[in-house]
Amino acid sequence: MASVSIEHLGKTFPDGTTALRDFNLEIEDGELVVFVGPSGCGKTTALRIVAGLEEATTGEIRIDGEPVNHVPPQDRDIAMVFQSYALYPYKTVFENIAFPLRLRRESRANVTKRVNEVAKLLGLEDYLKRKPRQLSGGQRQRVAMGRAIVREPQLFLMDEPLSNLDAKLRMQMRAEIAELRDRLGVTTIYVTHDQVEAMTLGDRVVVLRKGELQQVATAQEMYVNPANLFVAGFIGSPAMNLFEAQVMQNGSGLKVEFGDQSLYLDEHELQRWNGSLGRFVGRNVVLGLRPESVGDAALERDAPDSRRFRAHAELVETLGSEVVVHFGIDAAPVVTEDVRELARDVDASAVAELERMRSARRTTCIGRFAPSTTVRKGDVFEVAVEPGSLHFFDLEDGSALRP
Repeated sequence: MASVSIEHLGKTFPDGTTALRDFNLEIEDGELVVFVGPSGCGKTTALRIVAGLEEATTGEIRIDGEPVNHVPPQDRDIAMVFQSYALYPYKTVFENIAFPLRLRRESRANVTKRVNEVAKLLGLEDYLKRKPRQLSGGQRQRVAMGRAIVREPQLFLMDEPLSNLDAKLRMQMRAEIAELRDRLGVTTIYVTHDQVEAMTLGDRVVVLRKGELQQVATAQEMYVNPANLFVAGFIGSPAMNLFEAQVMQNGSGLKVEFGDQSLYLDEHELQRWNGSLGRFVGRNVVLGLRPESVGDAALERDAPDSRRFRAHAELVETLGSEVVVHFGIDAAPVVTEDVRELARDVDASAVAELERMRSARRTTCIGRFAPSTTVRKGDVFEVAVEPGSLHFFDLEDGSALRP
């Protein structure tokens, strides 16, 4: 195992593109840390610099306290698993896994012993004589992982290893990687574009945007307390609902107005926010609601009127365990550069849709409702909001407002 220290890391390519800016991170022995973010955010560049495949412009990488900036990749005791598997098509599974040991001129007996051990660990015993073309995508990825494991490195680097697999295989392989990591205890840096992978695999998650670190935290901490608007919109599936609102005084309390509707902060929330929202009275803010924190008010009869608002059902998806309702509300959507980038990462046309909604002052939101909901497409209905579930962000700089 090994610790990894990344200090003031920067990378600018010859064409002037800056991929990383003052990136700092400490990774502990045995920790699995996931780098996640949109395409072009710098996550793979950071991984390649740790591996020695790219040279840093500024900053230092240390592994177990030793600087490695000028250490060749082959001497860093690192094993890397690539998105493309990078298997030798003409070699058998046995020979693909054995290749790193052959390079080290290990004895034939030790090579056979180690390959068989790794094959058993990965469930590949029956495939050792096959060629990669005779394997499924999941089996090829196991072979690629076996080739990394057999070296017994001090550090694993994984660059989007599951992106070529279908959804069912990705779920299966996520579980297998998590189990392998627990059994081997090797420090691992894992790069992915998939925030579900990031949240289910990582001891900690590192969110990057335009080469800058946005937040480092456990998945749960990041979900509950996102550092800013970008993290809030990126982490969570479906994504957090975001729209413009205004904080207003309501007697001795506060309310949040959006369009011609309001939500009132109950006593619990007023205590939770401890007066910090008072600085924003009369100002526009971003109001965030997780899809899990809203529901069909008709099923939540205890929800007071102060925690309800009207909505129009635009699409209803019945999934068995839940009903996902896409609904519109008459409030301006958030159209900041953070939100535009999040939209572009999903679909190039999504930015135009944001601008259209802004012109119409109408925001489309998503709620995860109970299967017993009777809401149907076209219905005007009431949404109930869970107490303590409101998120607020500064509309100017996107930073999270903290209680």
